[in-house]
Amino acid sequence: MDGFAAVDFWFAREVLQRGIAALYLVAFVSTLNQFRPLLGERGLLPASALLAWAAGDRRRPRMLRPTLFLRWRYTDRRLAALCWVGIVVAAALAGGVPQLGPPWAPMLCFLALWLGYMSIVNIGQTFYSFGWEMLLLEAGFLAAFLGSGDQPPATVVIVLLWWLVFRLEFGAGMIKIRGGREWRDLTALMYHHETQPMPGPLSRTAHLLPRWFHRAEVLGNHFAQLVVPWFLFTPILGLWVPGTGPAAVGTVAAGIVIATQCWLIVTGNFAWLNWATVVLAFSALSVPGAMPGSAVPWVPDGIPLYWVVITSAVGILYVVLSVPAARNLFSRSQLMNAGFNRWQLANAYGAFGTVTKERIEIVIEGTDDADPDVGTWQEYEFTGKPGDPHRVPRQFAPYHLRLDWLMWFLPLGRSLDDWFAMLLRRLLEADAATLALLRHDPFRGARPRWVRAVAYRYRFASRAERRAERTVWRRELRGTVMGPVSMPRD
Repeated sequence: MDGFAAVDFWFAREVLQRGIAALYLVAFVSTLNQFRPLLGERGLLPASALLAWAAGDRRRPRMLRPTLFLRWRYTDRRLAALCWVGIVVAAALAGGVPQLGPPWAPMLCFLALWLGYMSIVNIGQTFYSFGWEMLLLEAGFLAAFLGSGDQPPATVVIVLLWWLVFRLEFGAGMIKIRGGREWRDLTALMYHHETQPMPGPLSRTAHLLPRWFHRAEVLGNHFAQLVVPWFLFTPILGLWVPGTGPAAVGTVAAGIVIATQCWLIVTGNFAWLNWATVVLAFSALSVPGAMPGSAVPWVPDGIPLYWVVITSAVGILYVVLSVPAARNLFSRSQLMNAGFNRWQLANAYGAFGTVTKERIEIVIEGTDDADPDVGTWQEYEFTGKPGDPHRVPRQFAPYHLRLDWLMWFLPLGRSLDDWFAMLLRRLLEADAATLALLRHDPFRGARPRWVRAVAYRYRFASRAERRAERTVWRRELRGTVMGPVSMPRD
């Protein structure tokens, strides 16, 4: 690093800008496909009802985080228009087009993505309550100040991205150490691959690995999350291994973070959480080399003076905003995935402080028989979550299947949420938009007479069971959790 300019981090800037933009593209596509049946005008939790509540009292809008839909009334068409604008802008940034102009051009594009997606997240209620939503928002805000391709990135912005990776990784590590005993006795990953929210095609293979390997996984996780993140800051601390430079140590640390996240990617489906962490970890990857030729006059370290002022102001802002997050990291009552300001900047992150020991799945069934007690029940198949025991889990990440994820949380709560009762009603209505979220409708668009929800305990089939029965899962019925329920037909 050379004063204001992080001259050896030009390649990191390319990965960061294009990678974060690509994740925004995925997020907007996911929203375009799923928001309307989940939160639209006839959604399971209509966003318009939330906005109407906020508009009913002058004090209530302050209780909502910023959203454009407080100013412009929500409609499904406006939501779709916002998504399409986000898709176009994100695609342009992923292709590097705004980066060809002055630094304010990509800045405005990223801030537009940040504001647009924040407007969606802040009315998304439980369907947008995941930690990676605020992670994407914060990453998009910081990416706005990485500058253009004809100048080096500002040192302060690169350091702020390291601080984001540190909070993300170290925060997750501390949550685990303070969480369930399974992380301390090294048994957590003997369960995690089987009980994680949405397994992938290699999750069963990972689960069946020897116990010593799972203990090694936990040790490796603790090292990657509790030790390695500190070394991201070596370029500014002046620490290095003899024969190398300070940036080389940070590059190795980034490589370890990326390697561990890649293992999580191939063994699970955590939406864009792991993908975003990989992209952000590239912020510490140093690649010495000449910057592309500059078209601007000489200014401090090759960065326009007005851009030095803007990025320095962002740095000062972040120092102030980061105080609560820094305290939280070392607090005994550490918060996980928490924001400390309305704009969701300098957040606290973390995941899987405890690991569930068994997998309970809620399966929805329907029947067309008049008497549910003697009816033949058929299962609705969800897109990603386990259902048919013979079906091999698929890889969906970084795409986010929101309904499937919330179905995993249902057995962990004390009661079934309101949105789930509305889901059953939509299935009784054979609502086309809701059915489009599913993999298989056993009634092919017709209305069933009755639906119910039953609970099964799932476990991965052993190698012997897989060979004998060609099954991926074994399951055991635990009982009915809701229903049967019906509704009058016209």
